[in-house]
Amino acid sequence: MISKPKYKKILLKLSGEALLPNNERYGISIDNARWVAEEINELCEKGISVAVVIGGGNIFRGVTAQESGINRVRADSIGMLATVINGLALLEVFEKTGIKARLLSARKIDAIADLYTTDLAKSAWQEGHVLVLVGGTGNPFFSTDTAASLRAAELGADAIFKGTKVDGVFDKDPLKNKNAEKFDKLSFDEVLKRNLKVMDSTSVSMCRDNNIPIVVFNVFERGNLLKAAFGKQIGTVIYDYKNM
Repeated sequence: MISKPKYKKILLKLSGEALLPNNERYGISIDNARWVAEEINELCEKGISVAVVIGGGNIFRGVTAQESGINRVRADSIGMLATVINGLALLEVFEKTGIKARLLSARKIDAIADLYTTDLAKSAWQEGHVLVLVGGTGNPFFSTDTAASLRAAELGADAIFKGTKVDGVFDKDPLKNKNAEKFDKLSFDEVLKRNLKVMDSTSVSMCRDNNIPIVVFNVFERGNLLKAAFGKQIGTVIYDYKNM
């Protein structure tokens, strides 16, 4: 392994489904949260700064809610609260793993989390805290993927790591298609042109405009997070070919 990390400031994006118990539609697996904590702890021991943006799809899915007739703005607010629940679970597990962590919310939610500001987040990062960032962007109509790109740009992250349950980006869903082709690398424009379902187009465009590479990988394969931080080829790397 390379002696120095390639990425020293990482924004880890986790979908709510990453915390989903096996064979369940909803809920939180503390075992999954503990796995993530142990992987992050390895980065902390190497002096790598980590911020986590967590989704809420394991608790509430806005798309399903809209199909049931719930107003989009209200559905998105419920989704933001779902990310707070996940963030609290991660915070608890992180602290029990020995990780110093700070829960920051894009929406004011006194007695549970501090209100996110860029200055507060940067200060906590410099003090060695893992940031658990919840509440999305704090506004409706924006996904937690877009929140991840926004926070990465604000905090000056070296990369976004999209932790999933598959090995990277494929031309088809690998869980449904055995012949799905995996990409080792892609440009931002290729992702947008092919309409690959990695992160939403707003999120990908923001990363392109701010030259923030995205590494998509299986976070549930032991050691992958550390390998990715040190630049080992795992998963799929999305970047601007001209600037790398």
